Amino acid sequence: QVQLVESGGGLVQAGGSLRLSCAASGRTFSSYLMGWFRQAPGKEREFVAAISWSGGSTYYADSVKGRFTISRDNAKNTVYLQMNSLKPEDTAVYYCAADRNPVLNPGVGSWDYWGQGTQVTVSS
Repeated sequence: QVQLVESGGGLVQAGGSLRLSCAASGRTFSSYLMGWFRQAPGKEREFVAAISWSGGSTYYADSVKGRFTISRDNAKNTVYLQMNSLKPEDTAVYYCAADRNPVLNPGVGSWDYWGQGTQVTVSS
């Protein structure tokens, strides 16, 4: 079992930055593919970014490429999402997720564990 707890959300003006953190429990954190998803009001949850167990491979949705950076610290059992140049359309609840499958599948149903989410609101 893996428990995930997100933090770092908040209200920010367009063009600003936020860094989300996801703290994971469990001794096998370093073996999981980790990812971030988001869900805006009235929309489906969507893939944002993912990172391999070693941190050597990262993946991004086209909508955030060049603005967001995912990273992980296996010694701290934590994954991060640095969000720069934020836009109002980035407003959503952001969820951390873990997948035992090392091969990325951006579909929501493929991921094994989820956090409770943290709200990010970007004002124009």
